[in-house]
Amino acid sequence: MKIEKIQNFAGTLAASAASLIKVALMSKGVSPQSSAGEGRSVVVMGNGPSLRKTIDEDGEWLCSHDLMAVNFAANTPDFFKLRPRFYVMADGHFFSGNATDPNVARLWGELGKVSWKMSLWVPSKCRHLAKALVIGNSNIELKTFNLTPVEGAGWLKRVLLDSGLGMPRPRNVMIPAIMVAMREGYKKIYLCGADHTWTQTLSVDDENFVVSVQPHFYKDNDDEHKRVRAAYAGLHLHDVLGSMSIAFRSYWELADYARKRGVEIVNATPGSMIDAFPRRSVCGREPLR
Repeated sequence: MKIEKIQNFAGTLAASAASLIKVALMSKGVSPQSSAGEGRSVVVMGNGPSLRKTIDEDGEWLCSHDLMAVNFAANTPDFFKLRPRFYVMADGHFFSGNATDPNVARLWGELGKVSWKMSLWVPSKCRHLAKALVIGNSNIELKTFNLTPVEGAGWLKRVLLDSGLGMPRPRNVMIPAIMVAMREGYKKIYLCGADHTWTQTLSVDDENFVVSVQPHFYKDNDDEHKRVRAAYAGLHLHDVLGSMSIAFRSYWELADYARKRGVEIVNATPGSMIDAFPRRSVCGREPLR
């Protein structure tokens, strides 16, 4: 037992030191915390397939809250109907150059058409690229966060998360999106379209190629299918499962952090595989308040 305590202490100390080094090397200026969400609630809309049903059947409830969209959501007609107050992108692919992916080029073109006030949150390291891509649209306010993963002692993680210098390991865009919602001052956060049913569509073909189909509430085109397949080329099954495990563990870290900040996170996604947050049904089945 004594040896185990020593090992745990040493592991925590090493993780804390590593986090401080990563923050020093990777973290940059971050947008300050806001009171925009004071007294209001926000729905973070993941792009999982269940969001289609939520939009179609519970659109009135959805639009009674502030909305946050992510990733390729702007490439859908629903984006211009829902007019989200916030938009979050975290993957470096969105900032790697429009010529490499026509869907990314289209995304920035659609964001350029935004005709309502919207905060666009991007990684700090991508700020200048994002600014150049949305230049000329005064409706978009550019804000930044740090994707630096932090681990280690609880008090240290709290300090780094509060300051915006880091976050739980961001293996999925919903993780920085939830952090952004908290930085915008929201005390109640609903998650919709956060299916995360990745294991149900995971397989290995006869050539030992890992196949991971991640359906969205919209239909992916051939370019996106090709990009995803290329991204999984060379990955082994344990790599993919390990990445999924990290994402689900990060949600538990977010749940703990939110609780300490007095923030309530509610998973309103039917069939979601995220087990870290309390669940509620959307209106029409069990009203959400």
